[in-house]
Amino acid sequence: MNKTGKCMCGAVSFEIKDVQTNFGACHCTMCQRWAGSALLAFTVPADTITFAGIENVATHSSSEWAERGWCEKCGSGIWYKVKSDGTYHMPIGLLDDSSGMEMKTEIFVEERSNAYSFAGDHKEMTGAEVFAAYAPDDKE
Repeated sequence: MNKTGKCMCGAVSFEIKDVQTNFGACHCTMCQRWAGSALLAFTVPADTITFAGIENVATHSSSEWAERGWCEKCGSGIWYKVKSDGTYHMPIGLLDDSSGMEMKTEIFVEERSNAYSFAGDHKEMTGAEVFAAYAPDDKE
């Protein structure tokens, strides 16, 4: 399934081929500050996305292994990008049509706000479990 999306003002848009329909919620403090709450994002391999208006994206190196990108014109968060392989994690709210998307995972659950919760049965991982499973070998 292919999907399209854009930032709030439309200065940055994209088309994704073969969209992975599962998404996750990240509750880490950094994502909460960036997104205003949990970041609800889906994974996009770099070779499956085409951007228009990429010149309107500003980036910030938020850690040694990742950067965050946003539209310079309207401030919409566009991506959390893994530096080592270019994989994007993009907010589901950017999609023109999010039908068919399903939450499968919540990560950094020990940092989850007590102001909300998500319904449904899905995998939950602590920050330590996330780093053990996904961090580069030289990182904790």
